[in-house]
Amino acid sequence: MSPSKSLLCCVRYRSLWTSFHKSVTTWSPVGAAFNAKPHKRLEVIEKNVGLFGMPELNSPAGFQLATQRALKNTQLLVEKVCTSAPGVETVTAFDQLSDGLCKVADLADFVKVAHPDPVYREAAEKTCIEIGTVVEKLNTNVDLCNTLKSLLDRPELVAQLDPDTRKVAELFLFDFEISGIHLDEKLRKEAVALHVKLLDLNNEFLVGSHMPNRIARSAIPEHLHLHFASTGSFVEVGGLHADSPDDLLREIAYRIYLYPNADLMECLEELLRCRYKLATLVGYESYAHRALKGTMAATPETVMRFLQLLTHKLSDRTAKDFRMMSDMKKKLNPRHSELMPWDHPFLSGILRAERFNIEPSLYSPYFSLGACMEGLNILFSQLFGVSLMSEHPSAGEVWSDDVRKLAVVHETEGLLGYIYCDFFHRRDKPHQDCHFTIRGGRWCQETEQYQLPVVVLMLSLPHPTRNAPTLLSPGMMENLFHEMGHAMHSMLGRTRYQHVTGTRCATDFAEVPSILMEYFAADYRVVSQFARHYETGQPLPESMVTRLCESKKVCGAADIQLQIFYAALDQIYHGKPQNQSTTEILQEMQQKFYGLPYTPNTAWQLRFSHLIGYGAKYYSYLMSRAVASMVWKQCFIQDPLNRDMGERYRREMLTHGGAKEPMLMVEGMLQRRPTIEDFVEALVSELQPNFETFIMDSET
Repeated sequence: MSPSKSLLCCVRYRSLWTSFHKSVTTWSPVGAAFNAKPHKRLEVIEKNVGLFGMPELNSPAGFQLATQRALKNTQLLVEKVCTSAPGVETVTAFDQLSDGLCKVADLADFVKVAHPDPVYREAAEKTCIEIGTVVEKLNTNVDLCNTLKSLLDRPELVAQLDPDTRKVAELFLFDFEISGIHLDEKLRKEAVALHVKLLDLNNEFLVGSHMPNRIARSAIPEHLHLHFASTGSFVEVGGLHADSPDDLLREIAYRIYLYPNADLMECLEELLRCRYKLATLVGYESYAHRALKGTMAATPETVMRFLQLLTHKLSDRTAKDFRMMSDMKKKLNPRHSELMPWDHPFLSGILRAERFNIEPSLYSPYFSLGACMEGLNILFSQLFGVSLMSEHPSAGEVWSDDVRKLAVVHETEGLLGYIYCDFFHRRDKPHQDCHFTIRGGRWCQETEQYQLPVVVLMLSLPHPTRNAPTLLSPGMMENLFHEMGHAMHSMLGRTRYQHVTGTRCATDFAEVPSILMEYFAADYRVVSQFARHYETGQPLPESMVTRLCESKKVCGAADIQLQIFYAALDQIYHGKPQNQSTTEILQEMQQKFYGLPYTPNTAWQLRFSHLIGYGAKYYSYLMSRAVASMVWKQCFIQDPLNRDMGERYRREMLTHGGAKEPMLMVEGMLQRRPTIEDFVEALVSELQPNFETFIMDSET
């Protein structure tokens, strides 16, 4: 580091603490870095290195340069694959081809939604379209496909492939097959046309599902106008207001926000028709059968058996939860006491708060962002021998001054990769918590080094104030741990091929590492390592953590049942055509799998944006939670900081990415192959109350 840059760093660090002079200053370096208030960088003497250190991306025009370079390299690799004899090198070249395109496309996918500069976003969007078009053409390149088939069709060559190489080759061939490569020319063109049409329909539905609905101001009571945005003589309803204590506001928001939009309804119906047509065209019974290939569930029939058995096992608890909510509604509003769908989130929250006193403001002083990051650092150090080390980004490397950069370093293996932390609320930034892969890990034959993974974690946390660092609610803290589970899946994976790196695995397995992190975040032995008051240094009392954990079980069966309803609806939509409208199917599934009455003239499915990214796979959240629960109870509940178990977890479940069958990874960790019944039992047992908590509460 140059003397001038060193001076700048010192100035930044010194000024960081002037705002929080009352705060406890005994955090580790990573905790201190995240509890510091960011200041605008002084970059006049620093060279702009470009976004993520890519020199060409020091301006929006650089996206075109990066795209051209990637496409030129793609052409060279295509020629190499098509003219070389089939073998292990064929798969390596395919992965290089994929890597070259993904490094540009994945980065652009992130920038187009997260960069504050609209010029950068527009340039990134153009790159996504251009790369996407090329990928579509490659997926229908007969010569490329035949090269791969000539490898996999010859037993003597397949015998020379190690398991990872064979798996990756089969995944690439699957990509060709679902694009209709094996069809005759006429049908192949039809498949390509359906792919193109689905891209447009997906985008149209995704945008429409988040658009507000408008209604005349005169149509709703005047005292409720202030809760909605106004445009002339109309108000716009952009959400459900599910947590509002006002029954009428919740009902009006529900009825208006979910009022059917005819154009969007037709978009969804056409989207589902096209998905079914494409799936059957390339040889599958339904879109769900195609989507579930290679997952833990494997078939739609298994998914529905899982959902039906879980519904049966929860039935008594779910009925009890709805009775509790109904009683609470009668108590709060005797004149309108029927329990309705817009009541569930609010009343379940009231019941939790009433029983366990879990007001978030009581917890947040103990969960400063720096404390939580220190907790993650301690946890990863204990489990994996990994440290999170805060680094100063170079000029132009990040898209906002408050983005932090972490180097992930193993005690013996050295640098594993980088995590960029885009944690704070920003205008025009998506209000969602998510993980983006910017660059996947892989072994590079050309350099004889491992290509280090790079990811972004995006949250929407409040900024630090003049007198306090960013303070997290319990939900925010849990979300931070969840997303960091995805990041560490990417960091700790050491796959030979980037096509299966980290989270590039079966959807119903990809959520397991992130959900497992929620269990660590709820265990006092872990929480006590870091949760202390940002002003006094006092630790968070164990009783508060216990109450928080027990509160999640209140109405827990009803909450799971709601997720079952969504998952079942998703399956039916993506199964064989039902000769019913999507609303008629919803009404039927709501009665069968949820229980609260359908509200006429509503179409909740038009707000079900997960149908795009999780089509036929929404069940994955429930199945992943079941697996995470089993791993926690069998492997970590006795000692959540056990290094031997942490190493086993990395070896059996995190290292392989998508290169190993997901159920084999679960089997390796649990030392047995779980059944659907095991998954159901794991979820049901989560709801069992801890009687010690009630004893403790009665004593206090």
